[in-house]
Amino acid sequence: MTKNTKVNAAILIIGNEILSGRTQDTNTGTIALWLNSIGIKVNEVRVIPDIEDTIIDTVNNLRKVSKYVFTTGGIGPTHDDITAQSISKAFNLEYEIHVEAFKILEAYYKVGEFNEGRQKMAWMPRNAHLILNPTSGAPGFNIENVFCLPGVPSILKSMLGGLQNKIVGGKPILSHTISLRTVESEIAKSLSDVQDNNKDLEIGSYPFFQAGKLGVSIVIRSEEQSKINKCSKQILDFIDEKKIEVVER
Repeated sequence: MTKNTKVNAAILIIGNEILSGRTQDTNTGTIALWLNSIGIKVNEVRVIPDIEDTIIDTVNNLRKVSKYVFTTGGIGPTHDDITAQSISKAFNLEYEIHVEAFKILEAYYKVGEFNEGRQKMAWMPRNAHLILNPTSGAPGFNIENVFCLPGVPSILKSMLGGLQNKIVGGKPILSHTISLRTVESEIAKSLSDVQDNNKDLEIGSYPFFQAGKLGVSIVIRSEEQSKINKCSKQILDFIDEKKIEVVER
């Protein structure tokens, strides 16, 4: 990997419950923040249903264009948990019991509790590498650049640390936020000029509503703190000229 190569990733949220609105997705934010901290930029997020062909096609598409792909959901014990089987087909691998995963789960559950449904969580693509689960026993897994994690947010979050040695990132992506008491239309032209002068970093503007008043948060992102500092000064200069109130810097 060359020095200037940007390491990217895609996140694939799998589950009818997300699409129906019954469950709110928080895993995207958790994974994206963690990836940013190790220098990996999320370039795409997709939400798809528990449909085998859709999972296979989407995984095969994303793994070709992204350095890493992270899936969440569909690796539990119920009938609609079909991610592991679908990943097996995406890679043309046998779907079988992972001996180590079976031993982990067998030891985790009390005698008589390791039923057929729970045994399903030990079925994975052949030669899958385990992602250990310090919270509830059931491991995730990865095949090549595809990492399959559970959908339960607290469990997923506890498993990310175990991926640290399996993933190679770039420089951590730094950010700085300037929040203003204004509206986007008031700063749009000036902000666009600053972005044109700083093409090698990202500037985003995000409206917010707080204490009955409108505001805009400007977020600057870059791998270089010096570039953030330079850009921040240019933004603060036009803010001072326009006499816009700064909520926080």
